[in-house]
Amino acid sequence: MIRLIAAVDQAFGIANDTGIPWQGKLPTDAQYFRDQTTSGIILMGYATYEEFLRPLHDRENFVVERPGSGPLRPGFVGVNDLSGFLDAHGDELIWVIGGAALFAATIERADQLYLTQLGREFGCTKFFPTLTDAFVLASESEPRVENDIPFRFTLWNRRSSAHA
Repeated sequence: MIRLIAAVDQAFGIANDTGIPWQGKLPTDAQYFRDQTTSGIILMGYATYEEFLRPLHDRENFVVERPGSGPLRPGFVGVNDLSGFLDAHGDELIWVIGGAALFAATIERADQLYLTQLGREFGCTKFFPTLTDAFVLASESEPRVENDIPFRFTLWNRRSSAHA
């Protein structure tokens, strides 16, 4: 099972050139991310890897490498063939945590999308892929507000999927 998890602004922005604009302002979302991703495999793009000092949840985290990127820090495992990796781990839960290019490369194979939808725009330059009718909204939380940022948690299932 492949699950994509992200926080998106109203324009489906996820970051700008300096990172996530709402970083540190939504502690409930940060806890939600930690709670959701405690089991399964973590898969991230190289730019996302650069934001982490150590692996999440004290386990191996997989990083889609860039050509010539050099060795990864301990606890991170390089992935050179994304399709091969997804095929090899097809029976496992895979959490794709970003960034934009990796979301775009994996959304067609995703079973579920865990999206924290923010109630305003942040001038992002990097975006989550546009949702198509391949996904249907399965659930959403009540609206919340932290640090003057409205948001809600949503779960989207692939239409052909029977996942709850």
